[in-house]
Amino acid sequence: MARDRASRPEAKPLRFFVAVEIPDQAKNAVEESFAPWREEFPKARWAPRENWHVTLKFLGRTWPRLTDWVPRQVEEAVRGVEPFRTRVTGVGGFPSMGRARVLWAGLGDDAGHVAGLAVSIEGGLLEEFPAETRAFHPHLTVARSDPPVKLPPEFAETPLLTEEWEVDHVVLFRSHLRRPAPVYEPLARFPFGG
Repeated sequence: MARDRASRPEAKPLRFFVAVEIPDQAKNAVEESFAPWREEFPKARWAPRENWHVTLKFLGRTWPRLTDWVPRQVEEAVRGVEPFRTRVTGVGGFPSMGRARVLWAGLGDDAGHVAGLAVSIEGGLLEEFPAETRAFHPHLTVARSDPPVKLPPEFAETPLLTEEWEVDHVVLFRSHLRRPAPVYEPLARFPFGG
């Protein structure tokens, strides 16, 4: 009896996302700023620092037939992008400080470079992936909490301001769901102006 197509290994969807990498100097500052909060929220799931990144577009279920198409679209989307400088600055919680499921560190985007990059990448992928309905807030997820936690007012005052670095490429990652934390495999780097 023939196996159902959906049960074949090559027919199973993959999990992809496009992101900006965070340099070690910025990760060090984030780690230092969040250290006191680890004791305050011991039940939160703290993301390993090697997983810290700024997601520009989460693709979720990506069918194998798209594994060549997605990189071509991302490469095309960043072709006209100029390198820019940014830094990690500020902290917060999603969806709100009163019921935070995500504790995050923000990425400075006063000039709108990161948001513009996200729009460009999303536009290149619209043929196969729906547009994001939520507003884009460039951030890196430091911890998750279920149930949500109430963040005290002093959390928002956590000092965090890293040195600037140049963003000159994006990365296509594949996410492997594992315990205790997912593993993010870099598949390709796409330099700006490529």
